Amino acid sequence: MRIHEKELSTAGFPLLRRDFLRRSVGGLGAIALAQVLADAGARAAPPSAPNPYAARRPHHRPRAKAVISLVQNGGPSQMDLFDPKPKLGEYHGKPYPGGELEAFFTKEMGNVLASPFEFRPHGECGMELSELLPQLGTVADELTLVRSMTTESVDHELAVNTMNSGKVLDGRPVWGAWVVYGLGTERQDLPAYVALTDPGGPPVNGPLNWSAGFLPAAYQGTPFRPQGPPVLNLSTPAGLPAEGRRNQLRFLEELNRVHQRRHPENFELAARIRNYELAAEMQMSVPEVVDFSDESEETRRLYGLDRPESAEYGKRCLLARRLVERGVRFVQVFLNLQPWDTHSGNAKRLRSLAAMTDQPSAALVADLKRRGLLDSTIVLWTGEFGRLPISQGKDGRDHNRHGFSLWIAGGGFRRGYVHGATDEFGYKAVEDVVGVSDLHATLLAALGLDHERLTYHHAGRDEGLTDVDLTDARVVDEMLG
Repeated sequence: MRIHEKELSTAGFPLLRRDFLRRSVGGLGAIALAQVLADAGARAAPPSAPNPYAARRPHHRPRAKAVISLVQNGGPSQMDLFDPKPKLGEYHGKPYPGGELEAFFTKEMGNVLASPFEFRPHGECGMELSELLPQLGTVADELTLVRSMTTESVDHELAVNTMNSGKVLDGRPVWGAWVVYGLGTERQDLPAYVALTDPGGPPVNGPLNWSAGFLPAAYQGTPFRPQGPPVLNLSTPAGLPAEGRRNQLRFLEELNRVHQRRHPENFELAARIRNYELAAEMQMSVPEVVDFSDESEETRRLYGLDRPESAEYGKRCLLARRLVERGVRFVQVFLNLQPWDTHSGNAKRLRSLAAMTDQPSAALVADLKRRGLLDSTIVLWTGEFGRLPISQGKDGRDHNRHGFSLWIAGGGFRRGYVHGATDEFGYKAVEDVVGVSDLHATLLAALGLDHERLTYHHAGRDEGLTDVDLTDARVVDEMLG
């Protein structure tokens, strides 16, 4: 039975539609079931709004077409991992001689704290890395190591917002949403943007980390759960008669189409309808992508799946590779809460975190390279800020926004290259300084997107990831090959 709009134009229609949405069991999976059961495999007519995921031409020739972002919540300590500072050893236990420091916990500020870890050169490039990162050292010749990052806040929530969306404020689109908005995707049966969360819990700021903000809702990330079914409500509830369910959901689909025709400006509705269609496709594609049975034992060992300390993180890094391999545009791999936040027991916690993340992170770079995917995939490893060169309490380190490190591999970035430097104590970036907006502009450039042209009209003005009216963001050409 086909429903005509005039039959639904009564005051009771909104209640009828909401009631249907509330009573429909299974959400995305319910609509997906209707799609799968459609006669002769036919799908519903496409929505009147254009497919938001359709592949789009970049502004210029891209170096990369996909991103894997390894998000290190909490603020990794640069002078213990990436930025050797012998001066810390000379002044260990003495008052900091470099002037006033900005600290988050001012009452716990101590003396200079040396790193207990040795640094060694790696690869043909001689990149110096901490003894905590032996596996990353094996791919040093693939890395751009940035030692001169700065950001705007020493508060976790605000700094995470900045690294994700370019501003400290909540509610702005994250850079993954901007990438999908600018490029779309070539794969229509998987989400364009996937967030791989930690079984221990959500990251700081939760779903804001993959929010589309003021962009159309279609561009937000789709979280994959780390345990159990990766996406809820894709499976059909047991015991439902197929014919009755098909009729019910066809009726609901017709209501949605009518509502969309009456409200063509409702981007969230267009995104919801597109998500229903995507869910139908995902019933087949998601089980295949999360099934590692076709991966060799050598690959499993490469990612550390045979070691309890790295197995969980290794699974998500391997899944990230499988998603990009199948055409997903943007993948984030998260840790729960803020594990790198080493306010106490800095050295002990770093050992544990490095044991968990070093091998899988390096494996991801090596595996992408041997499969011919590294040149077209950007791998970004970063926290939201760094740590101070002095102790907090006995053996911790406080937050530091004035200088920190991150690394990038693949996607047209320079190989075996160290960019910038901090002062002799590792506190402040002093050479070739890179702000977060510069980083975003450079990442977009590698993807073929001009950060000044990638805009969306919002609140009476054109806004972008780097928001050129408010920042002096620049592409750091020295970081690109």
